[in-house]
Amino acid sequence: MWTSRSRVLVVLAWGAVCAGVPASAFDGTVAGQPDAATAAALPVAAAPLSSAQALKKAVSPSTSLTALQYAAEGGHPIAQWRLGRMYANGDGVTQDDQRAFEYFSRIANAHAEDSPSAPQAAVVANAFVALGRYYLQGIPNSTIKRDAERAREMFSYAASYFGNADAQYDLARLYLKGIGAPHDVKYGARWLGLAAQKGQHEAQAMLGKMLFNGDQLPRQAARGLMWLTLARDAAQPDETWITESYNRALAKASEDDRAMALQMLEHWVQGRRD
Repeated sequence: MWTSRSRVLVVLAWGAVCAGVPASAFDGTVAGQPDAATAAALPVAAAPLSSAQALKKAVSPSTSLTALQYAAEGGHPIAQWRLGRMYANGDGVTQDDQRAFEYFSRIANAHAEDSPSAPQAAVVANAFVALGRYYLQGIPNSTIKRDAERAREMFSYAASYFGNADAQYDLARLYLKGIGAPHDVKYGARWLGLAAQKGQHEAQAMLGKMLFNGDQLPRQAARGLMWLTLARDAAQPDETWITESYNRALAKASEDDRAMALQMLEHWVQGRRD
């Protein structure tokens, strides 16, 4: 799928990211605390749209299937991405993971070395993420078999070269679980931190839960509660694990933890506005 140059780019970019991201990507302290009573129920802050959500607006839903297919055959990456999503979800067409995989593969094959600042970069990055998830599970009754190492390659490329937050989250999970990669909490937590800083709410929830509980990381209850608050605000209705994790943490948090989390949250939101 990639040229040898692409594979070199993956290794170099991935190494640079891991070497250059300090532990403070997910660590932090804030001097001073607001009145604890004001933090009894932490406020929520709207997280930015993920690249996948933003891409849903790239092609009008009213665009006909025929027009999309015509554009896709002409090599238009956004049309190919839209068709891939349609076949993956069974949206207006018969659900077909094999066809979805083929459309995502076309994008990856043709645009792997596009500039990360190119207009279609988000589409290309999301195609790599989609391919990685297919390789992670495999496609029944097809030639696409489960290949966790190949999945890691897909996530690594999108995470490092394109800086895609969803890929960074998926890659973090592989390292934290030791699937398709050595079990490495340090790398996993750093990738979670990168994704969380970009507003990836699942990464925020997982990182927050780990920090609050001291699970594989030094316990930082306030910092963990801050991430869980952000994640709760962005969680979808079916992502009950995020809401439940937040509720459990809030119930266990001390007044000092809540106050510190509130101040961290305010600083984080202000930093996003600046």
